[in-house]
Amino acid sequence: MVSRRIFRGNRVLLDNRLQPATIAVDLTTGRITHVHRGAQDRQAFADVEDANWIDAGDRVILPGLVDAHVHLNEPGRTDWEGFWTGTRAAASGGVTTVVDMPLNSIPPTTTVANLEEKRNAARGQCWTDVAFWGGVIPGNQSHLKPLIDAGVRGFKCFLIESGVEEFPCVTENDLQSAMEELKNTSTVLCFHAELDRSVHTSGSPEPADPTLYSTFLESRPQQLEIDAISLITTLHRKYPALRLHIVHLSAALALPLIRAAKTSGLPLTVETCFHYLSLSAAQIPRGRPEFKCCPPIREEGNREELWEALADGTIDCVVSDHSPCVASLKRMDEGDFMGAWGGISTLGLGLSLLWTEGSRRGLEIERVAEWVCAKTARHAGLEHRKGHLKVGYDADLIIWDPKVEFEVTKELLNFKNKMTPYEGLTLRGRVEKTYLGGTLIYDHFAGGFEGLIPSGKLL
Repeated sequence: MVSRRIFRGNRVLLDNRLQPATIAVDLTTGRITHVHRGAQDRQAFADVEDANWIDAGDRVILPGLVDAHVHLNEPGRTDWEGFWTGTRAAASGGVTTVVDMPLNSIPPTTTVANLEEKRNAARGQCWTDVAFWGGVIPGNQSHLKPLIDAGVRGFKCFLIESGVEEFPCVTENDLQSAMEELKNTSTVLCFHAELDRSVHTSGSPEPADPTLYSTFLESRPQQLEIDAISLITTLHRKYPALRLHIVHLSAALALPLIRAAKTSGLPLTVETCFHYLSLSAAQIPRGRPEFKCCPPIREEGNREELWEALADGTIDCVVSDHSPCVASLKRMDEGDFMGAWGGISTLGLGLSLLWTEGSRRGLEIERVAEWVCAKTARHAGLEHRKGHLKVGYDADLIIWDPKVEFEVTKELLNFKNKMTPYEGLTLRGRVEKTYLGGTLIYDHFAGGFEGLIPSGKLL
């Protein structure tokens, strides 16, 4: 007899609507075999023992989140983050699939051999499913199609220095070579969209105070994102069939360029991050570099424009850009924004952050889930198996209480280096249980991971 598990609840997200439903899962395949809309369909599953009935009652059953922008850093910088700690943190926040960025691991994911090294490091360590982005750097265009054949979900490149020497930024000529190579594929090319076209003089201006957030913010103006997106959309018109994607948009002044490109029919998608929607520059205290990321968190008015663009579909989805490092690189002791590593740690908190802000704005969970489940799955080319609760899809789901409030503490965090700008905040909405392929991988009420084993697959 096939081993089955049955999930039921009064508020199950099906077809973008919360409704009573019963979902049957084949635990052998980890796939959903049956979805019954309406009242409990117990008779249809009379052969299933009571222990395999999971009743959520009035709590919400959602698809597992797909976080399409995560830096797990292993191998090479495993002291920053690793597959074991990173995927545990993800699972604690209802994420069941992460897509790992091609940097900051050593080696970066720029060749098939490097991808295999990363896969070998990941095997047996993953609490969630893990997919991989490839990287575009100068001179590696001959490796791009082999990487597609090897299973990467798409590619990431930088138009400004990445901060790590093994992943240099690309020029316009590099981009044209890469886009020529990719133009007849169904892949997606993702851009860190900052481009510094300013002319730097040899003079030495009066140094600004590096402990002030305003000093860092002024060093990364919105114009860098505007110039980058202008170049991207210009190149896109030469390769109109190729899917392009803007990662971690922070600059609201770039939204008209994006709207114009989308209106013209170009297949351009855009993500923003939990931190750009939850934080603003005025909130950031002096000497607190855990708030530093690139591009930067901007002013309150900019944040509201990002929310509006998300609501009207100009921005497609929301991701974490979980980009951790060791404490010494964050310059916590000196409070040095200019010298600190630019990255924010978020895994485990994203849904609560988005719900806290979204519910204040009158948004329903159906809309929030679309941005972190369905749209992110589509962006990563996983929409045929992730992001929805449908027959034939992976049985990745979470049981979630939208009303519970909790304070973010270090003890709550499951990622490796417990530095985050969210410490001390009170958030709304908590993941109680996370299931991957129908198997429990996180239980808030039973010690989180106590007695459980990692069951994530490499996609």
